[in-house]
Amino acid sequence: MKNSRKSKSEATKSGRIGVWLLGAYGGLATTLVAGARMIARGLSGTTGLLTATDALRTLDFPAVSDMVFGGHDIRRASYLESATEIYAQNRTLDLQKLEVIREDLAAIDADIRPGCSLNCGPAVRGLKAKNGFRAASPAAAIERIAADLKDFQARHRLETVVVVNVASTEPPSVEPKEASDSDAFRRYLKTSAAKRLRASTLYGVAAAECGFPFINFTPNASSLWPAVQAMAVEHGAPVAGNDGKTGETLVKSALAPMFKYRNLQVLTWQGYNILGDRDGLVLSNPKHKSAKVKSKDGVLSRILGYPLHTHVGIDYVPSLGDQKTAWDFIHFQGFLDYKMSLQFTWQGCDAILAAPVVLDLIRFAELARRRGESGLMTQVSCFFKSPVGVDEHDLHFQFHHLLDYARRVQAKKAWPTGRIARPGEILFGAHRP
Repeated sequence: MKNSRKSKSEATKSGRIGVWLLGAYGGLATTLVAGARMIARGLSGTTGLLTATDALRTLDFPAVSDMVFGGHDIRRASYLESATEIYAQNRTLDLQKLEVIREDLAAIDADIRPGCSLNCGPAVRGLKAKNGFRAASPAAAIERIAADLKDFQARHRLETVVVVNVASTEPPSVEPKEASDSDAFRRYLKTSAAKRLRASTLYGVAAAECGFPFINFTPNASSLWPAVQAMAVEHGAPVAGNDGKTGETLVKSALAPMFKYRNLQVLTWQGYNILGDRDGLVLSNPKHKSAKVKSKDGVLSRILGYPLHTHVGIDYVPSLGDQKTAWDFIHFQGFLDYKMSLQFTWQGCDAILAAPVVLDLIRFAELARRRGESGLMTQVSCFFKSPVGVDEHDLHFQFHHLLDYARRVQAKKAWPTGRIARPGEILFGAHRP
């Protein structure tokens, strides 16, 4: 990450930070908002939050109670309505606790604005959402998004606004050659060719140009094309992505290194996922599914260091709601070329697994901004399936990299610009063998 020398006046700010959620009424965003308010009111603990553990709690993270929520959505809804729907389907949100935070949720509803769904794909169009805004051009859409973000910051007198993309998965996007340079991309945005850009790209640009931290929790890689990263650096904004790692891929990134450490050759790794809710519905469309599969399927060969037969299946099962199940079969070869196998089943609630990760990322992004850091937050690679700027996918290594960052923060040392430590370099103040 780059260390910015610019200092901004904080004289009129309140000490609170804004969180702007894209896909604000989705299951993940609703669980995140309701959970944050429950924590703030002492109705819930912090299990699942890495930033609440002994290893990290000493860092100067913003309090969850200091987070002010707003966002964009293309659906008309309310947080109480969305939370009650989650309760009816999964029982993951406690009805009595929701009653306690009813007024909190209603107040947040006032800060949810119509969202942008430009080129988000056929599955999103199939949701028949009627709360999206139209703009004359991509440049005009960026201006409107930026205006909503700045208005939100001004009205609540916020230190900053962390923009978090938790919207639906878009089909893969072709990166134009202009997306490698910030100035060239700014010019590109004014051309007719820019009409092909997807909403996630426009949100990434708007956040960067506002100087606001941006987190892409989706597989929508166009949110953080190189030009967008460069814009973020120019305006002193930390960024991170792509695609939150919360389930099957989390297990893969922890388990695959075991085979490498013991010199056992993995021959085949078959994975099969079933899930419900709107995420599952969107991913039932092949165009949208391809982006998710690419993100999930790229981890193993990078960890193991050789090609192998892999497959990731994703099927929509409406009755599951926000519950998801993954079954993995691993065929591997050991001493004397003898073949063996391992199987595991992962079952969990998608939003319950993801919401604390998003809260952790928000806290790390705000900490980085306050430290004058900008650009890629490689230190949070352990939270992503496809971490931008990081080639190391071993969860254990990624976690040590995060702790190394924490050690540097505690020692008040600068973090190296946009790079991840490699095996053999200094971690925890000592050399790894």
